Amino acid sequence: MTDEAPAPAPAARKAQPRNPLHGLTLEAIVTSLADYYGWEHLGELVPIRCFAIDPSVGSSLKFLRKTPWAREKVESLYLFMLREQRREQQQQQPPQPDQPPQP
Repeated sequence: MTDEAPAPAPAARKAQPRNPLHGLTLEAIVTSLADYYGWEHLGELVPIRCFAIDPSVGSSLKFLRKTPWAREKVESLYLFMLREQRREQQQQQPPQPDQPPQP
């Protein structure tokens, strides 16, 4: 036996700094989408029963964990929402001059 710690699993070694989904739980994604769009609009954007009829985070998680195609749609919509939020923030900020004014 050696005193060395076991090597981390290959997936644990690779950091994903540019992946906005990395480290997020499915619950956090569904909650963010429901807060941003509302359940009714979310049910229109991703037409699945758990968003349209008596929606809740719990029922959505149960369905999405069992249904890969629906989870992909939800993750894709989440990425779209992040881009939309970034655009909104950029439009609200006043334009920054490229260079300071010269005397």
